[in-house]
Amino acid sequence: MKAGKIITEFIIVFILAFVVSAIVSLLWNLIAHGSTIVDWGSSLRLGIILGIIAPWIISRGSNKNQE
Repeated sequence: MKAGKIITEFIIVFILAFVVSAIVSLLWNLIAHGSTIVDWGSSLRLGIILGIIAPWIISRGSNKNQE
């Protein structure tokens, strides 16, 4: 897998994970506590972790299929 494709997948997965976790955090705080607070730190951490792990797993899977 080329570096450009890995970086593109990182960016896509990071944005999706960040946005989804921010929305879930907002809705949870709205329902449970009645306030519209978003936990940006957790959203950022989850986005970075999934952005690194998902392309890595995808690239390892594609290497096995080529062999």
